[in-house]
Amino acid sequence: MKIYDTVIIGGGPAGYTAALYAARAGLDTLVIERMSVGGQMALTDIIDNYPGFDKGIDGITLGMQMQAGAETWGAKTQYGEVVELDLDSDIKTVVTESERIMAKTVIIATGANPKPLGIEGEEELLGRGVHYCAHCDGRFYKGREVAVIGGGNSAVSDALYLSRLCKKVYIIHRRDKLRATAIYNKPLSGASNIEILYDTIPVSVSETESGEKALKLRGANGGKERELSVSGVFVSIGRAPATALLSGILPLDKSGYIIADETTATPLRGVFAAGDVRTKELRQIVTAVADGAVAADMAEKYISSM
Repeated sequence: MKIYDTVIIGGGPAGYTAALYAARAGLDTLVIERMSVGGQMALTDIIDNYPGFDKGIDGITLGMQMQAGAETWGAKTQYGEVVELDLDSDIKTVVTESERIMAKTVIIATGANPKPLGIEGEEELLGRGVHYCAHCDGRFYKGREVAVIGGGNSAVSDALYLSRLCKKVYIIHRRDKLRATAIYNKPLSGASNIEILYDTIPVSVSETESGEKALKLRGANGGKERELSVSGVFVSIGRAPATALLSGILPLDKSGYIIADETTATPLRGVFAAGDVRTKELRQIVTAVADGAVAADMAEKYISSM
């Protein structure tokens, strides 16, 4: 059976940077991606804080360019979902829905997934009025009224994007002020069709006979419930690490992130964690890229010592 030098789980910026550096170092490298390249990056309309793109670049294009760069040096991509892992042995086993893949090292770069609200009606209306990606689905609501749930950078960025398409955008935030950084203050104040509902919590969402969504709200400190009628609801309350498969295999922190320092090394020899999936202070594309390079370097050194 073929044994790869390194198998990288996840095709986001950390994964494909690791693939680039590993392939350039002469390692036989495979990236396993569950859906499409780019990870969270692919959900972003314009990325304007990644060095080298003074006018910005859309996330899908940047993801595809990262993939192409790694594959130019010989890295391979395989699409599928990892369903089982055996990482204790010198030769690691990664099991997908269709095959068992062997490798000397494994780099976990699975990133994070959107957090659901957990309210009544959310799951039932997923994709039919409730969404987690404004840049993917916002175009369906052109000229209509929508709500964005959240108050951080992602939520405000989503609201600004939607404000260019939609008639009206409500930002619903449970606190008395937004958590988004000050860079968003000016564009927010200039968006006349954005209204912020502070100290407000969503309770449930349902569909009316007309097809509109009835979003039931209440005050964060109690008070009478009321309904807001919108065409679509976009949830942007953060992300959770994609580490469900790793529970009991690797140590995770209380939020579910893989415990690994700046070397990206985990307690299991030959296993590394890169990008948003690991414990770190700042989760950005540029820090994911840095992790990917470090993980590949660590994998190469580990293989050399075998």
